[in-house]
Amino acid sequence: MYSVKTPFWLKKLYPSLVWNQPRKEKKVYLTFDDGPTPEITDWVLDVLAKYKAKASFFVIGKNVEEQADIYQRIIDQGHTVGNHTQNHKNGWKTPVADYLENVRLCEKHVESKLFRPPYGRIRPKQIKALKKQRFQIMMWDVLSADFDVKIDGEQCYQNVVKNTQNGSILVFHDSVKAFPRLKVALPKTLETLASQGYEFCALGLS
Repeated sequence: MYSVKTPFWLKKLYPSLVWNQPRKEKKVYLTFDDGPTPEITDWVLDVLAKYKAKASFFVIGKNVEEQADIYQRIIDQGHTVGNHTQNHKNGWKTPVADYLENVRLCEKHVESKLFRPPYGRIRPKQIKALKKQRFQIMMWDVLSADFDVKIDGEQCYQNVVKNTQNGSILVFHDSVKAFPRLKVALPKTLETLASQGYEFCALGLS
């Protein structure tokens, strides 16, 4: 179960998490989870470059170790990165100490205080501990649902463009599982939002 548009009550329940950016300017914030992934992340970077779009990549430490060259390309092209744990840990199923250790392992490879919990699942004690370490916990307000094998790329595209507003944080996945939908949804999303006058920005940049 998931919500394409993050419900207002969830934002109220966890006000210390970042769900969107300021609504005043016509900017959106593209984010990509679970990479870097061979070929797929490279494809994403090529598409972003075509539209002069900046984005944020929440990367898994293990993947960064294995794909250091792709990780470096993300940085070289002016995008920002965030910690997504070392092994894609589910916070609801992981003791606090083990969760923090997994974040720390990722931090060895990813120099960033932006953090996104895998699956969006994190417990209050984990939030408190990460905030003490000065992490900004970045969630989202629009989910493409490109991970859902029961829908197609067109539906992912519609999920995004129908729910995006100024300051929206959008979630895509540069993963093998999501790619059949991502390759349809991402170019169409960029084309449509660009035509509507949106600027594509990265989180963590002033």
